[in-house]
Amino acid sequence: MNLKILMVEDDNSVAEMMGMFFKKEGWEQDIAADGVEAVDMFKKDVDKYDLITLDLNLPKKDGIQVAKEVRAISPTVPIIMLTARGSESDQVLGLGIGADEYVTKPFSPIALIARIKALHRRVMMEEKPSLPQETKQDYEIETEHLKISKSRREVLFDGQPVTDLTPKEFDLLYTMAQKPKQVFSRDQLLELVWGYEYYGEERTVDAHIKKLRQKLEKVGAKVIQTVWGVGYKFDDSQAK
Repeated sequence: MNLKILMVEDDNSVAEMMGMFFKKEGWEQDIAADGVEAVDMFKKDVDKYDLITLDLNLPKKDGIQVAKEVRAISPTVPIIMLTARGSESDQVLGLGIGADEYVTKPFSPIALIARIKALHRRVMMEEKPSLPQETKQDYEIETEHLKISKSRREVLFDGQPVTDLTPKEFDLLYTMAQKPKQVFSRDQLLELVWGYEYYGEERTVDAHIKKLRQKLEKVGAKVIQTVWGVGYKFDDSQAK
């Protein structure tokens, strides 16, 4: 696994420490010391980096704004947010604007590396090319209004494409759409979508569901329902 990581971090000691651990893994690292520099570096070559680690508290432009601007350029580049802030509201905000993971400082370098590897594995699995025999009409999931191709990362609602889904948003939709009307608890979705190596808060699910709904509803797809006190379900039987 050869990774090129953009670390956005204004604390030199943290950046140098992680650089040593990344080097042991055979990974390359570029460092941006403030938010403006981070966005400029990413804009220069959007395909250069396999993953971004992003501090929340940054000079010139904070991590929330950086994440928004990066997501406007690339809806899929993995982002792990690193911050000393540990409040639930900060976590929901960070995940809600497009971060894939959230790690609170102080953190274990080994744990962060494990999180990076797990996230990269999921991204690589999601980006595997379609099999040669697959045709444009093949969809793994077809409901009354929705069609989903996991291999092509394609979602159609009544023939309209649902665009700019992040990997986690796509996986949430795919997981729930496999079993329409079944209610999934937040714990179940954390386990199914994030995996056993993810130790996140239940609000992580809420933040991603909120963004997923917004993107679905752009094409009129009100198909994710909240079951109060339990969790969420997919149901497009009353979508139109």
